[in-house]
This record gives sequence, C-alpha cells and structure tokens, in this order.
Amino acid sequence: MGEHYVINLGRQLGSGGKEIGEKLAKELGIAFYDKELINLASDESGLCKEFFEKADEKASQSLLGGLFGARFPFITEGAYPYNSYLSNDSLFKIQSDVIRHLAEEKSCLFVGRCADYILRDHPRCVNVFISAAPEARIKRLMETLNVDAEEAEELMEKADKKRSSYYNYYSYKTWGAAATYHLCIDSSVLGIDGTVAFVKNFIKLKLQLP
Repeated sequence: MGEHYVINLGRQLGSGGKEIGEKLAKELGIAFYDKELINLASDESGLCKEFFEKADEKASQSLLGGLFGARFPFITEGAYPYNSYLSNDSLFKIQSDVIRHLAEEKSCLFVGRCADYILRDHPRCVNVFISAAPEARIKRLMETLNVDAEEAEELMEKADKKRSSYYNYYSYKTWGAAATYHLCIDSSVLGIDGTVAFVKNFIKLKLQLP
C-alpha cells in the first residue's frame, strides 16, 4: 500500500462530480470506481446486484422485511446474512470490504459511498467534496436528464437528503461540511475542466506526486 494512494470524492447531484472524478482519474492514471462497486460487491459476495442497487447510498433499512433494520455487529470471513435478514448494513459491510481490497491493490478514485470514512486509516488519501451553485446544478440536470427546472430541483433535494442521511449514518460525520474533507470546491466557479485542474494540483501537492 506504501506507494498507492486514494482519492475519495463526495459530490452534490448536478455538480458534475462524477465527470470531474472520471477526468481526474484519467489524468492521474488511476482506477475509477462509482457504480462499478455494485457489480464488484455482487461478485465478491455472490449476492445479486439488485440488492446493492436498492441499498446504494441509502441509510440502513431492511430490504426484505427482516429484523435487522438498525445497526448490528458483523461476522467477518464471508459469513453474511443471506436470507430474509439481509439489510443495508450487511451490504455496506460487503461493499466496504471491496473498497478496502481495491485500495490495497492499487491507486484508486472512489465516488461517494463513504469511501473517505471506510479508508480513513489509509496513509495516502485525499478527500474532496464537489458542490455547485443551485442554479448551476439545476441547469446541468435539465440538460443531462432532459427535465424541467421544477423536476431538477426536486431531484436535487431528494439526492441531497439521501446522500447526507447515508453518509452521516455510516460515518458519524457531516456530509458536505468543510471539516469533513481536505478540500471543498464549487465547480460552478471554475467550470468542470478548471475544477479538475485545481483539484489535480491540490492532490499532487498534498501527496507530493511528481
């Protein structure tokens, strides 16, 4: 792990965070993981990926009407609950293991999914949060999703609520708060490419990359 490093990127919906992450990973020559983690977690556990899709960035609740809606201790070494007691917590544990294994193997950029908390003990990490002005987010969502302004604003509010609940529940920290990250940046100030360049420079300085 000595030479490997990780970039953990939180983002608001409509901020361009995923695009920024993809461009950063490409420019740095490192692996990029967003929803790919769902497939990897499914492969790792033998559980169908629909379980992970339903639980994706959602705070704990039972998916199949089981008894473990709240936190509960996990048994490691693959002894995960496979029956009606399957919960978001158990799926989070599996996905967390996948994130840790990937970070041990190579340098990576992870989008969301509490990766900064999961990898909090990693010796070489940079935690970044991408936000944007509400009007910029609405405009981007209208263009990318082909929705009107009202629907875009509704999507933003729902996504912010879901992501903050998920992050705050599992990390015990505050999603989007400056104290939680090494760098918080408004992508609507510099634009997507300008933000990529700024964050890349910050990463290189923090990690002392060539």
